[in-house]
Parts: sequence; C-alpha cells; structure tokens
Amino acid sequence: MDRSTVRDALAGLRRTVVGPDYPARRRPLDRLRHRPRTAAVLRTAGLLVLLGLALITAQFLLDTRRLPIATAWVIALLTVAPLPLLPTRPLLAWRIMFIGQLFGTFNRRTTDDAVVLGPATYEFWPWNPTQILVIIVVLVTVAARVDRAVLAWTGLFSLLPVWIFVPPGNQVGVTLLFVVLLIVGDLLRHNLLTRRALAEQAEVSELEKARRAVLEERTRIARELHDVVAHHMSLIAVQAETAPYRLAVPEPARAEFSAIAEAARAALTDMRRLLRVLRSESEDPRTAPQPTLAELPALVAAARRAGMTVELDSDVAAEPRGPVGLAAYRIVQEGLANAARHAAGAEVRVTVRDRPGALTVRVQNAAGGTPAGPDARGGGQGLTGMRERVLALGGSFTACPTADGGYLIDALLPADPPPSDEPKDPT
Repeated sequence: MDRSTVRDALAGLRRTVVGPDYPARRRPLDRLRHRPRTAAVLRTAGLLVLLGLALITAQFLLDTRRLPIATAWVIALLTVAPLPLLPTRPLLAWRIMFIGQLFGTFNRRTTDDAVVLGPATYEFWPWNPTQILVIIVVLVTVAARVDRAVLAWTGLFSLLPVWIFVPPGNQVGVTLLFVVLLIVGDLLRHNLLTRRALAEQAEVSELEKARRAVLEERTRIARELHDVVAHHMSLIAVQAETAPYRLAVPEPARAEFSAIAEAARAALTDMRRLLRVLRSESEDPRTAPQPTLAELPALVAAARRAGMTVELDSDVAAEPRGPVGLAAYRIVQEGLANAARHAAGAEVRVTVRDRPGALTVRVQNAAGGTPAGPDARGGGQGLTGMRERVLALGGSFTACPTADGGYLIDALLPADPPPSDEPKDPT
C-alpha cells in the first residue's frame, strides 16, 4: 500500500477523533442580524423545539425501557445535543451523536423480551425514534461537510454500533441505509464544491473582462494623447528651436525660445513615460524614478527661465516618504503652472516647511498678474488633481483667493500616510 495513502488515512483518523473542526458556515439566523426581534423569536422557538424533543425522548425511555430518570435524561440530552452544533461544529456534533449511539441502547427490548413480554415489546432499532432521526440528519450533514478521509472514518465508526447492537436480521438493511446516507451527503458536498468552483470561475471571467475593458480604454486614451497632445508639443518644440534661425530676434528672446523648447522636450519625455504606462498590459507597471523635494530648486529655476518671478523658501530637514515628497513636488509644479497661466507677471512665493508629523506646502502669487492667453480662464483639472493627491494621503487642501487679490494654494501632508493609499504617478 502506498505510504501516502496510509499517511492520509491516519491523518483522517486523527482529525476524526481529536482534530480541529471544519470551518463554520453561515448560520441561518445571520441573515436576520438586521432584524433582531425576528432572530430572537426564531432562536427561542428553536430552543423550545430542542427541549420538546428532549422531553419526548426522556418520556419514551421512561415508559418503554423503564430507565431511571437521570439515565433517561442523559440519553435524551445526548440525542438532541448534536442538532444546534451541526451548522458550526459538524465534527463535534458527530462525536456527540456517536456517544449517543453507544449509550442510547441501554435496556432496549430484544427478541428474548418479545418471548416473555409479547411481540409488541420488540424494538427493531436499538435507539429511540428521536435518536434515529438525529442520526440520519447528522450523517447526511457531516458527509456534506467533511473530506473523503474523515468521511470514511466517521462512516466506519457509525456502523460499529449497528453491527454490535442491531439484531442480525436487520443489520444488512440498516448498514445499507447508513451507507446510502453517507453517499448522498458526499454527493451534496461534491455538488456544492462544483457550484462554488463554477461561481469562482465566473467571477474570474468577469474580472478578466473588466480588466480587458480597462486596458482597451487605456490604449484608446494613449492613442488620443499621442495623436493630439504629443503632436502639438512636438510642433511647439520644433518651432521654438527653429525660431531664432528663422527670425531676427534679440538675444533675450533667444533665451526665451530656448526655455520654451526645453520645457516642450521635458513635457514630451513625460508624455512618452505616460504612454508606456497606459499601453502596458500590467495593472501596476514599473515606473521611472519620481521627482522629490530635492528637485524643487531645479523646478523653480525652470520657471524663472520661463520669465516668472519665483521665490523658494524650503526648510525640510530630511526627505519625506516617497508619496509625500512626490505629492509636494506635484503641488508646487501645478501651482507654478497655474500662476503662469492665470497671473502672468505676478510674483510667486513657494514655501515648504516641516511640521510635527506633517509637511506644509504653500504656493502663493501676488496680485497684479494677467491671464497668459485666451484659455487661461478655462476650468482645468489642476486643482482637482492636487486635492485628490492630498486627500489620498489623509491630508488637507485649500485653494482660494487672498485678501490682496492674489491666490493661495495651501496643503498639509501627513508624514506617515496610510500605505494602501499611496498615490502612484505614471510619469
């Protein structure tokens, strides 16, 4: 015999006798958790039914088998005790039922009693009627809950009292009945497992369809970005680079065109990273290194080369965690872009400070600026994006006009945001 088979059989025997029980299924009354009165009524009714069955069983044992009162009640309690345990502790319910099988045959009426007391005293079953029904219910339920190795041992143990206590003329019939009950329970278990596997497969299929839909939408967005935005940015870069050679412009203007071309090329680089992310089949693609607070001076320098008047006041002792530093950088970046669009020529002050357990980021432009173009008054998504970044980290965000006619963006970022809420930046 294969050693693995023997090992599995011994493991099944150990679990059958003293091993852990099987996971509890959802109790019938759990569906009524929002209706406590109905649940309480049903719970009380169930308790009364159990007590009624115990009383009927005890009276039967007292009248038919002439057992002492204490013995009759012990057997009656052993008879009904498995029923409330079946939904949550099937193995424990079977163990109690098996003990009841062994001790529930006390003082039963046999064929010898029928000769002396008459045929009416003869019992074809060594157990009381209530116990027979409980045995049937327990065997089917346990067979539907346990695995094959445990099922084999529970079936074998359940048949031992049949072969010991049931009269020889009835042993074959009772044995076949028990085997059929175990087979029916096992078929129910197999059917349940099959339906569960089909449901899980259907769920996986739905998730895969949803994933494919997301990937297709990402591909469509990437195509639109490439065909529209990247095309226009390429034209801006080419025109800014060639303008000094096509036009007679002074040296300061050449520097402006150079700054525009550099910004356009940087935007194209970020756009290519974003397109790679959108076209990736992975839902969590590897990204390029993200900017940190250490790169704020370079960001401010680029804004100054573009003609903005920017003052940076940064006092951060150490680089914060990745998502916090990235969010602070993006807030400053978007704040400078907003100031350039909506208040061109106004002075801008960027302040980044450490606070106990937090980081404050403030971008404030003075009054007196003018919109940089015909689209400067349009409603963009910059403020919405900044607010979403901050709220995802558990911080607070404020964007409002100031009393002197300027505009203020103020964000408070916690130093230790929730790990599951860390925002990812595709660029």
